[in-house]
Amino acid sequence: MKPQTQDAEHQDPAENKGDDENKGDDENKGDDENKDIEKCLSTVASVDRGKKMTPSAAVAVKAEVIGRLPFLTIILLLHIPLFVYPVLRLCDWLGASWWLTLLLLLPTTFCQILVRGPLRRRRGGLTRAIRLTADFWLGASPILLMTLLTFELLVLYGLVAERAGGLLVMGITLALAGISVLLALLPMVKRIEFGSPRLQQGARFVQITDVHIGSRSAGFLARIVRRIKSLAPDFVCITGDFVDATGVGEEQLASLTQLDCPIYFCTGNHERYEDLEAIVARLGRLGVQVLRTAAVYEREDLQLIGIDDREDALRVEQELTKVKVDQAAFTILLYHRPRGFEAAAKAGIDLMLSGHTHKGQIFPFNFIVKSVFDKLAGLYTTGSSRLYVSQGTGTWGPVMRFGTRSEITLFDLSAG
Repeated sequence: MKPQTQDAEHQDPAENKGDDENKGDDENKGDDENKDIEKCLSTVASVDRGKKMTPSAAVAVKAEVIGRLPFLTIILLLHIPLFVYPVLRLCDWLGASWWLTLLLLLPTTFCQILVRGPLRRRRGGLTRAIRLTADFWLGASPILLMTLLTFELLVLYGLVAERAGGLLVMGITLALAGISVLLALLPMVKRIEFGSPRLQQGARFVQITDVHIGSRSAGFLARIVRRIKSLAPDFVCITGDFVDATGVGEEQLASLTQLDCPIYFCTGNHERYEDLEAIVARLGRLGVQVLRTAAVYEREDLQLIGIDDREDALRVEQELTKVKVDQAAFTILLYHRPRGFEAAAKAGIDLMLSGHTHKGQIFPFNFIVKSVFDKLAGLYTTGSSRLYVSQGTGTWGPVMRFGTRSEITLFDLSAG
């Protein structure tokens, strides 16, 4: 059935966009672990590109950078256990010369600063190769650190010689990193089943989220689309971070047109960091229905609502007052980050779909993400309302997953 559009009481006006984005910033500084460093590095990059800044803008940027210095300090300090210590220890165990140690240490220590700063918006074969190498090292570094710490004990107690320990650490790390790449490249299908008295008949649909086209390729998206088609859903929901780079063209997203069912989309934080309005326009031309504080009916008994992502913890509560939630229909809310579930349940939402967390993507980062988002992954309930937080279909940064899985989520809902 062709979805019927319901006029929303509010659409996010472009002229108010800046106000909305800044709202709640001070209260939610920890809400997005990537945003702080990306904004600061983007500021530096913009100066490098020669953009002129007004005095007031320069003062604002200076204040913002100073305010984020504690976060940047923590990130830089993490370079010591993740990048510096493993290289120094392995080179020591393997008897590497000082110049070889230095040759290895410099690129492995500073590659993340390079790709998140000066190379962040650059394209090209060489840049992509550098970025992929740096991302692989970023993903492998916690695996290397945990393996190395284990062998520190074995070497300390004389159970393994230093050189043998160094070789075993590298071999085990490479093996686990290879498995992690496979887990990222081959998403599993996660099936969720439950019933609702608000449904007059069953519904079968798919959620994908955090696909990250830009970091990930058009070929990856094409494989995801083929997998979705094989599941024969009634419709598809995309809950943000579908695109994470500026200038991703329609040709890179064209495989979406192979889906012979409606596609609904809400924005994520990465679309906001890039060319948001251009991304929305491209998706619209490809037949995707972008829901921005808006509601549509997939059919008479099934309503979908989408809200733009923000750092504001009260975002869901505030925006749902601007859309009429149909209390007689089964209502699905698309919102990128798993915040505001209690407000959604209070408003009468039956199912809220989110992503954003990646479940930490690579162990042990799940513990860090869990400290920011108490609903990390999986199905949560309050009363008759449910929240599902996907681990994500794609990856951000390293094309790796360790302790998590990429997923395509299939919902099979029954009536009654």
